Amino acid sequence: MLDKLTTEKRNSSTMDLDVMSVHEILKTMNREDLTVPQAVAMEIHSIEEAVQNVIQSFQEGGRLIYIGAGTSGRLGILDAVECKPTFGSPSEMVQGFIAGGMKAFTEAVEGAEDNESLGESDLKSIAISEKDTVIGIAASGRTPYVIGALKYASHAGAKTVSISCNKNAEISKYAKVKIEVETGPEVLTGSTRLKAGTAQKLVLNMISTASMIGIGKVYKNLMVDVQSTNYKLIERSKRIIMQAADVDYDTAAKYFEEANHNVKAAIIMILLQCSYKEALEKLSNSNGFIRKAL
Repeated sequence: MLDKLTTEKRNSSTMDLDVMSVHEILKTMNREDLTVPQAVAMEIHSIEEAVQNVIQSFQEGGRLIYIGAGTSGRLGILDAVECKPTFGSPSEMVQGFIAGGMKAFTEAVEGAEDNESLGESDLKSIAISEKDTVIGIAASGRTPYVIGALKYASHAGAKTVSISCNKNAEISKYAKVKIEVETGPEVLTGSTRLKAGTAQKLVLNMISTASMIGIGKVYKNLMVDVQSTNYKLIERSKRIIMQAADVDYDTAAKYFEEANHNVKAAIIMILLQCSYKEALEKLSNSNGFIRKAL
């Protein structure tokens, strides 16, 4: 079965990989990587469907849940944990699961990905419902852990999406939306952390970012719900206020403090010359969209 997967085939351009110079290896890898965005572009329609599902889940108070094994699972967790600081979203709003639990993030847990029931039990642990969107990620498209999770998610009424790097992937059978980014043979045969992993990261970037934009967490191209949890992010918050409201640093800093570090509120206060309380009311009435509040 594995030998039929394009991600497992040998790459005819790299048969002499072991005798290439470092420069040749790097040029070859770079050339192969250039094909990945093109493969992702072929799946934009399906990615759009996935985003619409996630936006609906968020609007209904539901969650985005990534689930995968190995590299795929790690990429899902990475995307999930980045949402909170970038978009100010609650930690439970976007979650990632990996076969074998968090221990598997740093070391392999033998046999975990081959167990369908583990995928089901991980989703049961967070009480998946029809409000949620579950995205199963598997480069091969055949990981039992992911299949078990998608089966259970469908049974629970959740919206389901699959992301694989082979056409006619097995996991596609268990998802309402299938994203199949065919990245072809890897430079290093079967090492799907390479092109396949890059493709998955690009798709996850698109899904989470577009979905957060869809619920008002971006104004123009600024991350206005960023959490100012350290010095760098405090300064970034002030710079965002400067850019959004076209004011100098001191003015941005003043309103940042008056708005209790709420970047959105500070922007509204400056642009509409209103109080903090009024800014919060306007944001509430506009479901968090700055443009609508204006």
